[in-house]
Amino acid sequence: MSFEFFHPFGTPNFIAALAMFLWIPFVFLLFRALPTQRAIVIAFIIGTLFLPEVQLIIPGFPDYTKISAASYVILIYTLVSKDSYRIRQFRLHWFDIPMLIWCITPFFSYLANDLSSYDALSATLEQTMKWGVPFFLGRIYLNDVPGLRNLAIGIFAGGVAYIPFCIFEMRMSPQLHMILYGGFPHDSFAQAVRGNGFRPTVFVRHGLILSFIMITALVVGVWLWKTGILKKIFGIPMVAVIPIFFLTDILLRSTGAYITLLVALVLLFSSVLIFRSNLGPYLVIGGVVFYLFVVITYQKPDITNNIINFLSGFVDPERIDSLKFRFDNENILLEKAKQQLFLGWGGYGRNFVVKADEWGETKTVVDSLWIITIGSLGLLGLISLFSSVFLPVISLLNTKSPVKVWDKAEF
Repeated sequence: MSFEFFHPFGTPNFIAALAMFLWIPFVFLLFRALPTQRAIVIAFIIGTLFLPEVQLIIPGFPDYTKISAASYVILIYTLVSKDSYRIRQFRLHWFDIPMLIWCITPFFSYLANDLSSYDALSATLEQTMKWGVPFFLGRIYLNDVPGLRNLAIGIFAGGVAYIPFCIFEMRMSPQLHMILYGGFPHDSFAQAVRGNGFRPTVFVRHGLILSFIMITALVVGVWLWKTGILKKIFGIPMVAVIPIFFLTDILLRSTGAYITLLVALVLLFSSVLIFRSNLGPYLVIGGVVFYLFVVITYQKPDITNNIINFLSGFVDPERIDSLKFRFDNENILLEKAKQQLFLGWGGYGRNFVVKADEWGETKTVVDSLWIITIGSLGLLGLISLFSSVFLPVISLLNTKSPVKVWDKAEF
């Protein structure tokens, strides 16, 4: 059996290959040296933030990437170690069903599009390793308050560790992945240029991904600080870290991330300090569901044009053009998706639309997860994906996490 190790946008160097292969014993050592909850959090955070954007292709198996690396190793460790009892004790709950459906949807989507059963099985296995296994590992390892606290601290610590790398690339341009691992992690360096500066990528695929990772880490850190759970991080007082983190996130040059940060903090603080209810999270979930329902059911260009006109009064024209470009491509892709609405178009880029322009033929550009999902896996994929994200949150809000305990350090 042969295998191929490559970088999608360049040639990986020896360090990239070494990092991916040494990852396996590294994770085993983590589990030997640390409590299991801390070990699994550290493994996923380090893997996501610091492993290279490369792929090891082994025929008949899912690609070995930074996303699947932690899943592979932790699952193997769980099966062969004393932690195997966690798998035997696992019981399927109602909120697990959407994730199960999401993992097997590629099988039916591929077959519906006359792709081979081998392709269907490979896509299903890859989806399971990318989404299902991390979900399952979280369920068996981080299914209590200490586990969630460890996860929150790990997310914030990962963001803090990324601050100096982000600052470096803001000044020197996104070069760290190229320097250390070979190859730029994205197919267009131009997307990293913002005005008279740069939007960093560090060791993740794209600057947009990095922006939302850092925004998420900051929101988590602000709440860890407010509740008193963390007084210091890496020996530095939180009162010093949080302002630096805010400044770093502002300099990431991502308007969508700014809006997300503002909305998250406003909803979080107002839910606890003003409304004393779970209204905030329900508003977010309801808003996402309502938006998806409206844009799929009704004529989307009318909706997106209204959004563009509303934002034009107070958002930089360059950012408005970027948003309009995204909406225009989504409109085209949605029309294609409606031709195979329930199960989508399957893999191999069949959900894209090839259009002619002055440079010849180019494919439509996608940014949003929802349009990628409905195009490739249809409504079944879209509903199962967002249900697997939202239903556990709703369950947690209604059982173990009422708003009255959100600001308690002991929770």
